[in-house]
Amino acid sequence: MLRHMEYMRMKEKQAMEQSDNKELQDMINHPPHYNKAGIECIDAIEAMTEEGFEYYLQGNIMKYLWRYRYKNGVEDLNKAQWYLKKLIDIVENDKSKNDVDIGC
Repeated sequence: MLRHMEYMRMKEKQAMEQSDNKELQDMINHPPHYNKAGIECIDAIEAMTEEGFEYYLQGNIMKYLWRYRYKNGVEDLNKAQWYLKKLIDIVENDKSKNDVDIGC
């Protein structure tokens, strides 16, 4: 665990040096490597997967919850939260899923 904490401190220091004391890039909501030519990767995935997009979101939620202790700590928890919020927004906006007929 101590090794992991040292690694995280080193990564934070590198990020600060790379940003040249500018505001750190938002690696949770809009990582720059996921936006090319003005298209967010998540939007392209949603368009390609259609109904499977919810399963994609669930998979990412599980992935980030699984690895947070071993890789990026709180950053991974924030990523899991981002995907969960996206999933909640989709389900809330899909009236057909909220109006389930239970046969009563």
